[in-house]
Amino acid sequence: MEPPACSSLPPAFWQGVAQFNAQEFYACHDTLEDLWMEALDPDRTFYQGVLQIAVALYHRSHGNVKGAMTLLGEGIGRLGSYQPAYGGLEVTQLLTEGRLLLGELQTQGQSDRTLTLQITQPTTE
Repeated sequence: MEPPACSSLPPAFWQGVAQFNAQEFYACHDTLEDLWMEALDPDRTFYQGVLQIAVALYHRSHGNVKGAMTLLGEGIGRLGSYQPAYGGLEVTQLLTEGRLLLGELQTQGQSDRTLTLQITQPTTE
């Protein structure tokens, strides 16, 4: 995935975004974990939040609903201060979808909801 022109995040992050959107959550975890371990804040916390949501979706896909709910909640919490967007990624949209998924998991114990990471569109004046 090509990073948006407005992004300061490295190409490896956008590789993780492509993996996330292809539902390759374990590969996304590996990619983002490498970035997270080397980064400084504010990027470090941002990577960790996205990473936790990816791992939550991995857990959900393997039937671990409790683990999915825990990590989804933690990831959502970490990303709240990065709204509406950070580094070219639509954070508000991710958190909205993530909260809906978390609510469904908490009330129904399952969900078919798919999350995607959206790139911000540059504004034109």
